[in-house]
Amino acid sequence: QLQASGGGLVQAGASLRLSCTASGRTFSNIIMGWFRQAPGKEREFVATISWSGESTSHSDSVKGRFTISRDNAKNSCYLQMNNLKPDDTAVYYCAASSRKYGLGLRESEYQYWGQGTQVTVSS
Repeated sequence: QLQASGGGLVQAGASLRLSCTASGRTFSNIIMGWFRQAPGKEREFVATISWSGESTSHSDSVKGRFTISRDNAKNSCYLQMNNLKPDDTAVYYCAASSRKYGLGLRESEYQYWGQGTQVTVSS
């Protein structure tokens, strides 16, 4: 089970750090990722990280502003979001794949999903 937290209401330019903590099993040896879904839009890829944390990938829309990281000792994954924009407003979901190697850029690559945390950025 994945539990996402850290969302909130902030002004444009602010920062937030989302956390995703796993329970019930270890997620330290598999790929993890973050996705988001804005109102009226499909869920989209935000970032992914390899099991070791050595490799990451971010969508073009967040590259340079968001950073994904993980702490396997804490069975957790994080999304540091800086310079937030109103277009970043969405429900953010953390996800875990059953795969160990590589990265996961597609929803279909993930089998475990958190409940989502709301991020709202005002202008």
